[in-house]
Amino acid sequence: MDIRGHLHTTGGALKNWFIAQAYDAVAVGIMWLIGLLILGIPFAPFWAFLGGVLQFIPNLGPVLGLIGPAAAGLFSSKPERALYVLILYAIIVLIDGLLLQPYLLKRTTRVPIWASILTPIVLGFLIPFWGIILAAPLLAVLYAYRARNHKVLAEEQALLSRPPENRLE
Repeated sequence: MDIRGHLHTTGGALKNWFIAQAYDAVAVGIMWLIGLLILGIPFAPFWAFLGGVLQFIPNLGPVLGLIGPAAAGLFSSKPERALYVLILYAIIVLIDGLLLQPYLLKRTTRVPIWASILTPIVLGFLIPFWGIILAAPLLAVLYAYRARNHKVLAEEQALLSRPPENRLE
């Protein structure tokens, strides 16, 4: 296979992964917006937008997105709002990590849900920082090559199953 084929497969997989990340960021931003508006946090739309944008930074981004709304809740007229923001953060992280991200990866990159949940955990133990960051894009590329190989094998099988007079050789 030539280099263009590899670049096409890898680039397509990474593009699909980025699309899944963008959908995830929008969904997380919407969850933040709804939750922060319900809690009455000052500047809720700004914090929700920031939380969505920071979703592109694996692991560290969601934590950075928490700091602003928690501080705004703490320094508001009702400081107990900061506790409610922490609870909202926990709910968003659980929904995103266990449901939303695996679903979006499955839809855009054909990565099975079980793989998108287990691989970051395993790679996190093997390569603590980088394993978690690179897990999702690596899975996208791996499953793109897997799908490509299945397609090539199916085409070869179809070619070999034809009668000899109909083969293009």
